[in-house]
Amino acid sequence: MTKRKQHSIDEISAKLSQASDLAAQGKLQSEIASTLGVSVMTLHRWRKARANSLPNNSVDDIVRFEKELGSSQKIADLQTENLRLRKLVTDLLLEKVKLEEASQGLKLPPAGVGREA
Repeated sequence: MTKRKQHSIDEISAKLSQASDLAAQGKLQSEIASTLGVSVMTLHRWRKARANSLPNNSVDDIVRFEKELGSSQKIADLQTENLRLRKLVTDLLLEKVKLEEASQGLKLPPAGVGREA
C-alpha cells in the first residue's frame, strides 16, 4: 500500500485552480484527478472544503479548512488501519482452525459432502 501524501494549503489551492482550468476545457473529473495526481474523491473533498469556507480567506477560514482536511485524513487512516486489522484477525482465525484440525488428527469433510440427514 502506498503512503499518502499530505498536501499543503498552497498546493491544494494551486491544484484546485488547475482543476478549474481543466474543467473549463471540458475534461472529465477522472482525467482531472489523474492529471493532478489525486483521487476523484480527494478532489471532491477539497472542493467541498473550499466551498464551505468564506471567500475572504481569513485566518479562521484557513484554520477551519485545515481541520476539515485533517479530520478527513484521520478517518481515512483509521479505515485503512481497520481493514489491515480485520485481515490480520481473519488470517489468525484461519491458522487457529488449521491447528485445531491438525491437533485432532482429522479433517472434516466440507459441509454437505458425505453427510446424511
